[in-house]
Amino acid sequence: MAVHGQKGQVEQILTRADIRTTYHEDPEGAEQKLFGRISCPDRRGFLRNAGLAALGAALGAAMPFHRNFPAGLMPIAFAQDTGAELMKDKDGLTVLADRPLNAETPAHLLDDDLTPYSRLFIRSNGLIPQTALDKNAEGWTLKIDGEVESELSLSLDDLKNDFENVTLALMLECAGNGRAFFEPGASGNQWTVGAVGCPEWTGVRLRDVLEKAGVKPSAVYTGHYGNDVDISGDQDKVVISRGVPIEKAKEPETLIVWAMNGEDLPALHGFPLRLVIPGYPGSASQKFLTRIWVRDQVHDGEKMGGHSYRLPAYPVAPGTEVPEEDMEILTVMPVKSIVTAPATGSNVPAGQATEVRGHAWAGSGDVKAMHVSLDFGQSWQEATLEPPRNKFAWQRWRANVTPPEKGYYEVWARATDMNDIMQPPVTPGWNPRGYGNNMIHRIALFAQ
Repeated sequence: MAVHGQKGQVEQILTRADIRTTYHEDPEGAEQKLFGRISCPDRRGFLRNAGLAALGAALGAAMPFHRNFPAGLMPIAFAQDTGAELMKDKDGLTVLADRPLNAETPAHLLDDDLTPYSRLFIRSNGLIPQTALDKNAEGWTLKIDGEVESELSLSLDDLKNDFENVTLALMLECAGNGRAFFEPGASGNQWTVGAVGCPEWTGVRLRDVLEKAGVKPSAVYTGHYGNDVDISGDQDKVVISRGVPIEKAKEPETLIVWAMNGEDLPALHGFPLRLVIPGYPGSASQKFLTRIWVRDQVHDGEKMGGHSYRLPAYPVAPGTEVPEEDMEILTVMPVKSIVTAPATGSNVPAGQATEVRGHAWAGSGDVKAMHVSLDFGQSWQEATLEPPRNKFAWQRWRANVTPPEKGYYEVWARATDMNDIMQPPVTPGWNPRGYGNNMIHRIALFAQ
C-alpha cells in the first residue's frame, strides 16, 4: 500500500504492517507522520484536507464521516491484512479473489519438479493472522485433545526435538481445481487447472504425535483448527475446521509441517505450522495449526456440512438441486495430470518432433500410465512416466509429438491410476460446488 507524505512528494511506501507498527508505537503521532493529520480541537476530524486525502488514498476510499473519527484510533481496515502485499513474491499467479486472497498458477509455470514458493497457488478461507504476517511464533503451541489418553500441548521445539523429522515431496490440490469448466457453472472461485502444487515439506508424522497422546479405540475422526481470521474481523469466529478419518491421519505421509522447500512456512501457506494431508482436498491440510481434536464421530466443524467439500451420493443431472442429506464428504481426490510445456498457444515446427511434458498424480497414490493425443483423442501414444520421489508426490511425464503438417493442433493429456481409472475427456460428475473435476488437460499448438 502506498502512503504519501505531506511535503509535496511521495516520501515512502508503507505496508499495512508498517502502519500498524507506527500506530502501536505512537497512536496520535502516527497520524501526523503517516497522513499529516492535525486533529480538530475536540480531537476529532482533520484540520488539513491533505491529511484526509492521504488517509483516503491509503484506505482506497473516502471517509464520509471523518469528522466523527477519534484521534489516535487506527482504522480497522489496517488492523488485519489480506496478505495481498505478499503477492509481490509470487510469479505470474492469477488472482481470483482478494478478500480472502485466492490465486492460481498458469500450467506452464508449474513445470518445476518441486513447486517453489513463488509458484504455489494460494487458497485462503479467511484473513492471514497477524502472527503469520509478523513471522512471530513466540509462545505458539499445538493442542492435541479429545479421544486421547493424555492431552498434549506441544511447542515448535517440542515437535522438532521429540519426534522423528521427515521431509517429503507431497501434492497439495484445492478440491475446486477445475471448477471453471463445469456447465452450468458452480459457485466458488473459478479455478482452471492451477490450484495445485508439489513442494517439499518438513515436519513430523501426525501418527507419531497421536501415538504419544495415546489414541483411544473410540477415535474415528480428527478435527483441525487454526488461527486465521474471518473476513469480518471477528477473532472468535472459526473460519474453517475440517478433519479426516483416523486411518488417514495415521498414514505415514500425513504430516504436521513447519517448513516448505527448506525454509520456514511462508505466511500465505500457514506459518508457523500446518497439516499436509496428501491425496485429500487441500482444505483438510489446515494452515496456522493450533489444535487437533480427536473425535468419536465424523467431525462437524466449519465447512464440514451442507454442500461444503461434498459430492452427491448419486449421479445428478447438471444444475440439479441436491438435498444436503444426499451429499457425501469428498475424501480421495481423483487421478489427474497437466501439460506444463510447451505453454498453450506455442508455435512448433511442422514435421518435427516436439517434446511435451507435465506432471501426473492421484489421490489414491501412484499413477500407473500416461498417454497423450495429437488428433483430438482418436489415437493415443504412451508417454514416459517417471516414478514419484515418494508416495503422493507428482510424477513427471514426457512424450514427443510430431504435427504432420502446418496448422492448429491440441495436445490432450490423460493419466491412469493404479486402479485403472483414467481421466475423462469431459467434466465428470457435476456437483453444486464444482469439486473433483479431473477432465483431461488440453493445450493448443500451432505448427509452422
